[in-house]
Amino acid sequence: MPRVRRDLADLVAIPSVSADPAHADDVRRSAEKVAELARELGAADVSVVTEDGGQPAVIAHWPAPAGAPTVCLYAHHDVQPTGDATRWSSEPFAATERGERVFGRGAADDKGGLSVHLAALRALGGRPPVGVTLFVEGEEEIGSPTLGQTLTAHAEAIAADVFVIADSANWDVGAPAFTTTLRGLADCVVEVATLDHALHSGQYGGVVPDALTALSRLLATLHDEHGSVAVEGLTGTDGPDLEYPEERLRAETGILDGVRWTGTGSVVSRLWTQPAISVLAIDATPVAQASNTLVPSARAKLSLRVPPHLDAVDALERLVDHLETHAPWGARVEVTRGSTGQPSTVPLTGRHAEVARRAFADAWGVEPVEVGQGGSIPMVAEFADRFPDATVLVSAVVDPDSRMHGIDESMHLGDFGRACLAELLLLTRLAEGQPA
Repeated sequence: MPRVRRDLADLVAIPSVSADPAHADDVRRSAEKVAELARELGAADVSVVTEDGGQPAVIAHWPAPAGAPTVCLYAHHDVQPTGDATRWSSEPFAATERGERVFGRGAADDKGGLSVHLAALRALGGRPPVGVTLFVEGEEEIGSPTLGQTLTAHAEAIAADVFVIADSANWDVGAPAFTTTLRGLADCVVEVATLDHALHSGQYGGVVPDALTALSRLLATLHDEHGSVAVEGLTGTDGPDLEYPEERLRAETGILDGVRWTGTGSVVSRLWTQPAISVLAIDATPVAQASNTLVPSARAKLSLRVPPHLDAVDALERLVDHLETHAPWGARVEVTRGSTGQPSTVPLTGRHAEVARRAFADAWGVEPVEVGQGGSIPMVAEFADRFPDATVLVSAVVDPDSRMHGIDESMHLGDFGRACLAELLLLTRLAEGQPA
């Protein structure tokens, strides 16, 4: 484990922010570091690949012994921007241990998950008893735009009997989880216009609608009085019979006193199996620059989380239709469609899944929980579609306090050790072919 933690620290030290072109060299350097570690661990071949101008991914192989299955271990080496670095308690791109946690951008998402794979291979001396393909992409944090091309170009190299995707979240510290449902994602920008030029608000206010008020009223139609999505056709389903305590939710979210929850139904259904629409940003005159002027146009970016039973492309079209038909006062509406990512249902069934369930239970000392995720990992659906006969296992090293994408991202070191042991047991037992 000391060497594994040094591997993690070396990876966190590279600011591989895929969303920032200024860090393109760092993303390349991060890929090369992953490739170097794979070679050190005895991979028979290692490639750093890019497709259609995308970010670099690493594909490494440890060939399967005769009769053994092949397992593809997936993670991503790119990370989110840090935000305001002065708000971090320690340097974002340095793995800093405090108490039971290690802090740093990517320490959890997903260099922590990648390090779990490296730990299992290191514990096996670089000679796993099953075939192993290490597939580490470099653009997950920007929606994996060239993943489809990579899977097509390298389908034979990536194909496996089992995929382990270490990029989700556990139920709690000390409580492992397999993710079995994921919401999809769609986004768009809506622009509302009421005038061809700005007007004096005193001279014409009360007769001429301003675009910002019109946009506000249009956005308000997206939800009913309970805060549930009110777009026709965007329906949800009941979630699993799993209690999400309100005290825990308050602690995790930091919701202010007196603010009420939105939506109806169980907490897990609202988080995992119902649609959600959020207003991410609004372009309008800043308050500091405001004058007594009727604004001629304003726009907003919307994010739609798509329940597992719906299609993301169709869901986006329903949102666009709603926006185009609900504008107040005849305001002109123009919607620019953004990207989509399909939701997923990943059943934890079959012999390989049972081997995984028992391996994780033994490593963690408790039975793993089957959970959904409100966030989106569109490549899970890509893997399931491209390799329909394979078992897909969506695992995690992240816990509810890891603050992925946020200030002071961290990983619980005890959970990290348990996750490493669980993957080691999984690879060993898949070779044995026994569920017990």
